[in-house]
Amino acid sequence: MRIRRYWPFIIPAALVGMALFIFIGGEVVMLLWNWLAPEFGLPLMSFWHALALLALCRILFGGFGFHGGRQRHYGGRMAERMADRMADRFAERWQHMTPEDRERFRQRVRERCGFDPGAGESKAQ
Repeated sequence: MRIRRYWPFIIPAALVGMALFIFIGGEVVMLLWNWLAPEFGLPLMSFWHALALLALCRILFGGFGFHGGRQRHYGGRMAERMADRMADRFAERWQHMTPEDRERFRQRVRERCGFDPGAGESKAQ
C-alpha cells in the first residue's frame, strides 16, 4: 500500500485546506457585508463577526452536514409521500372520467396553463 507512505502528509494538508476554506468564507462574508450594509445604515463587521455569522447561518439554514450522504430537500420523505399520494388520486380520478370529462379538463388546462396535458394520458391509464 503506497497510501500509507503519504498518510502523515494528508492530515496536515487537510487541516490547512479546512483553515483556508474557513478563512476565505469569513473574508467573503465580511467583504459582502461591509459592501452592502452601509447602504441600509447597518454597522461594519469584523472578520470574527463575519465568521460567527457564517457559522450561525450554517446552523440555522444548513444543519451540521452529518446526513450520511443522503441529503434531501426540505420536506424529505413526507413531501415525496404527499406527491405520490396526489399522483395516485389524480390517476384514479382520471380513470373514472368519461372521454367528455377528460376533454373538458384538457380545455381548462389549456386555458389556464397554456399547454396540453393530453400527451401524458397513456401514463395515467
